Amino acid sequence: MTREAAIARAEAYFDSGSFRTDLARRVAMPTESQNPDRRQVLLDYIETELTPTFAALGFICHTLTEGGWPFFFAERIEDSERPTVLGYGHGDVIRGLDDGWDEGLSPWRMTERDDRWYGRGVADNKGQHSINIGAIQAVLETRGKLGFNAKYLIEMGEERISPGLRELAVTHRELFRADVLLASDGPRLSAERPTIFLGSRGAISFDISIDARKGGHHSGNWGGLLSDPAIRLAHALASITGPSGEIRIPEWRPEAIPDNVRHALADCALGDSDGDAKIDPNWGEPGLTPAEKLFGWSSFAILAFEAGNPKTPVGAIPPRAWARCQLRFVVDVDVRDILPALRRHLDSHGFREVRVAQASDEIFHATRLDPEHPWVGWVVASIRRTIGRKPAILPNLGASLPNDIFSELLELPTIWVPHSYPGCSQHAPNEHLPLFIAREGLALMAGLYWDLGEPACRPGGR
Repeated sequence: MTREAAIARAEAYFDSGSFRTDLARRVAMPTESQNPDRRQVLLDYIETELTPTFAALGFICHTLTEGGWPFFFAERIEDSERPTVLGYGHGDVIRGLDDGWDEGLSPWRMTERDDRWYGRGVADNKGQHSINIGAIQAVLETRGKLGFNAKYLIEMGEERISPGLRELAVTHRELFRADVLLASDGPRLSAERPTIFLGSRGAISFDISIDARKGGHHSGNWGGLLSDPAIRLAHALASITGPSGEIRIPEWRPEAIPDNVRHALADCALGDSDGDAKIDPNWGEPGLTPAEKLFGWSSFAILAFEAGNPKTPVGAIPPRAWARCQLRFVVDVDVRDILPALRRHLDSHGFREVRVAQASDEIFHATRLDPEHPWVGWVVASIRRTIGRKPAILPNLGASLPNDIFSELLELPTIWVPHSYPGCSQHAPNEHLPLFIAREGLALMAGLYWDLGEPACRPGGR
């Protein structure tokens, strides 16, 4: 009954093929939350997959509903005097995009190719919570108990920006009470570098548009006489950043990157791993390292731009131009002033006719746990003990998660241990997970869960 035995059991779960069988079964369930026809499949994933799996591990399972969306919650309380760890994942996936996958691959059939598993959800997020479940199982089978209290929340609408999750946390605040969130989602810094991140950048999407007049007008008869909304909108968009993407709206930029964040990011060199996009070194805020640009600064993106009829252009000045935009931002940016600041900027640059509208009610709020928090050092030490090297420490993920629900609403220190990598093609065809990441993830999570059950190893020693 040793730590090494628990890790070995987790690795044996992978080596025997049992982990593959379990994950393949979960991937085969098309839990597309953006597809209304999959409503029953979302419920089936809770009732036929998650509930019997956690029940077999001695958890009490609940199906919760909020705002019409189902949630899975499980708890195993061993001793009220011991710490309680809340886990999180999501069982829904982005649309399968079946026709876009390479020949021989399918989003709903897990396939091994070139030491990778392909299938929708293998990286985001079925593979990740399956790794954590397998690690919990390995500790229970080795020790006979966890040695701490465990709670696990798996939502079925994360790909829809987590509808109902905030309200669920308010309604069931006591049910979710814990000492720390230890969860898995998102990518590692690189495939080869185990990583923890402590929060996420915020995200807000908005539409910028010009409605110049009713109907298009012949470009030969009216060209040079009528303002072109596409040209006007292009200039308005160009005023937001410099030609290399540096943001020109002061309220969208943090005043500075804190010293402890810079220190953590100095150990987080971004490379060009196989399958990753190649970094454009001259893009973004000048004077920052790639890691500081991605994890310590804000970034603006134009997600879509439309004027006229792009598929069948005609010789007419379009009446309207539209763009969907997004700002990713860090904790020092006031989310309440993002759109008002844009309005002031456009007005001051002569673009009063440009309309600005938030694209949806959902906003991801920026969060960041202090890299010097005791739980951070504890997790780093545990992972290092298992794999023999220090993981990367990201003060926050470059992407966005509903982390503020846990860090602000539930007031938990939040530590994420991702089991994917940037080039995994999540949200795209050919989503995949390298086999070595899955196996290593099982080992390091088994070590973490084992250490949580050792009082001398826990922060505070209880």
